[in-house]
Amino acid sequence: MTTPRTVLISGASVSGPALAHWLHRAGFAVTVVEKAGALRGGYPVDIRGTATEVIRRMGLWPWLRQAHVGPRRATFLDAAGRTVASLRAHAGQSEPRDLEIRRGDLADALYGLVRDDVEFRFGDSVSAFAPAAHGVDVTFRSGRQDTYDLVIGADGMHSATRAALFGPEDRHHRYLAYCFALFTLPNPGRLDRELVLWNAPGKAAALYATGDGPEVHGFLTFHRPEPPRDALRDPAAQRELVAEVFAGEGWEIPRMVAAMRDTDDLFFDTAGQIRMPRWTQGRTALVGDAAYAPSFLTGQGTSLALSGAYVLAHALAAHRDHTAAFAAYEDRMRPYVTANQALVDEGGATLFPVTARALEQRDARLRTLDTLPDARPRPAHTALTLPDYEERPASSSGATRARPVR
Repeated sequence: MTTPRTVLISGASVSGPALAHWLHRAGFAVTVVEKAGALRGGYPVDIRGTATEVIRRMGLWPWLRQAHVGPRRATFLDAAGRTVASLRAHAGQSEPRDLEIRRGDLADALYGLVRDDVEFRFGDSVSAFAPAAHGVDVTFRSGRQDTYDLVIGADGMHSATRAALFGPEDRHHRYLAYCFALFTLPNPGRLDRELVLWNAPGKAAALYATGDGPEVHGFLTFHRPEPPRDALRDPAAQRELVAEVFAGEGWEIPRMVAAMRDTDDLFFDTAGQIRMPRWTQGRTALVGDAAYAPSFLTGQGTSLALSGAYVLAHALAAHRDHTAAFAAYEDRMRPYVTANQALVDEGGATLFPVTARALEQRDARLRTLDTLPDARPRPAHTALTLPDYEERPASSSGATRARPVR
């Protein structure tokens, strides 16, 4: 009996567990290492286009469909806090085409799919990689040492795996001239599955309730031509920078800034993309945001992560030689990634106009609407055709194993 190929995946957010699922089905022995001590939650994420088919093939659609939290209303405010437009969700569709899910719900679903089949090591991370004769020697921060046939970095936009294997993040990061802060705060009233977005030229604030609970997601973003490099490394400086930018503004912003100063779940970052000429090197590869973060302005980060995990696993299962597998992965995924990363300019202009004129034009369009536009798929969302798997017996126990169709 052939010895299973061993794979280490660094990162247990979205692409890591999704990749683990497909690799396990294809007969690989998979280990996932995650520096956090447990699964992490976070803000809502979108699953669109091709990624919805990935979810269906994983058998998760019925459960995630029930966890869908798309807003039923979106209200847009001007700089004085006056209503520009209040748009209800389109009601012509009983079954959603796409999903919006709490990140924690998605993480739980993916983990639940593989936790009995894949080894997870929480509270640890990789400290060093070294090429071996037929694999990669890995040293963990816990002191443990192992050798794997393949190593995959699925550890997000600020990937330590990418930095160790492909060099500093600055080589691959494209700054998109926005900074943002995400945090939770008490629900200011009766917000229930709705978004309230305040805009001034070059800055925006939002309250987003995914239900009728006591807390909502707060979001503060602003245009900045150059990245605030010092603040990225200093949480106190992040809070001061955001407070300075929004000083003197009205509406709910003073309360939001106060909550941002006190919260213990602040996530501050810049809007940016990861653009790399190659996502693979030797016996190592990157997937998801570690390889091709498109930025929140596209709304496609989670969808690319799910689709990329599927395509990478299929390529590795279809080609015993990792070099051929990685080439197949790059060839199939790159056009899809490029098309989705190109959506970024559209997203920024719609949500966060930088100039007063651009904001006036956006608001004028909103005033002509009664409902949120029906979210029809954009060509980029479905620009990837998934390869198919067949099922074959994996062992005398009767378990099945996925076999890719080339």
